[in-house]
Amino acid sequence: MLFKFRASLSSYGSFLRLKALYWFINPARLSLSLASTPSFQKKFKMPSYKLTYFPVKALGEPIRFLLSYAEIPFEDDRFDREDWPKIKPTTPYGQVPVLEVDGKKVAQSSAISRYLAKQCGLAGKDDWEALLIDATVDTIHDVRAKLAAFHYEEDETYKATKRKVADEVVPFYLERLDAQVKDNGGYFVGGALSWADLTFVAILDYLNFMNSSDLIEKYENLKQLKEKVLNVPAIKSWISKRPESEL
Repeated sequence: MLFKFRASLSSYGSFLRLKALYWFINPARLSLSLASTPSFQKKFKMPSYKLTYFPVKALGEPIRFLLSYAEIPFEDDRFDREDWPKIKPTTPYGQVPVLEVDGKKVAQSSAISRYLAKQCGLAGKDDWEALLIDATVDTIHDVRAKLAAFHYEEDETYKATKRKVADEVVPFYLERLDAQVKDNGGYFVGGALSWADLTFVAILDYLNFMNSSDLIEKYENLKQLKEKVLNVPAIKSWISKRPESEL
């Protein structure tokens, strides 16, 4: 629900007017079929979105999930790794993903995701839920950091040590994330879909790639969460047409 009211039926007209105003001022929630029609675009200038990232899922996929969920048309700019040296100087901080909104560039994947989540109602119903969602996303990225530390380590001695640390720490996180989903009605926060759920599922292929195995095989609640997210119609549609990539 976009709005929660404790009101009599006489307030329903006000609710409809407020809801209509919300859809008007927040075009990200408009259906893609409406927003993409020439007549609509002529009357209302829609922001243009461009996501620039490597030709993989990894840190770009949570953003793609959110754009797809919000039914926001976007340019999915994937560049080859050999082109990175010439693209890097054009980014705000020498890193990707980068989102351009009407030509204005912004970096940092979590900040971008949080911004988009606010546009499509996935950032929590109040400040407390927003905090819990942010904390969950940070925890997910802690898992990613532990896996990346050994996966990208070239020195075999250090690699073995970092692998041992990951083998001890990652299950610690996953057990708690699994319990969190169980305690919150099948989602990470508030018994409802949030950008934390989308982030986890979107980045899972990357985590599994670095781990060389299915991280959530033993975690039933996380597996159920994954299935729920993958069956969201807009997410399912995106997955059916996105380019293939291993990670």
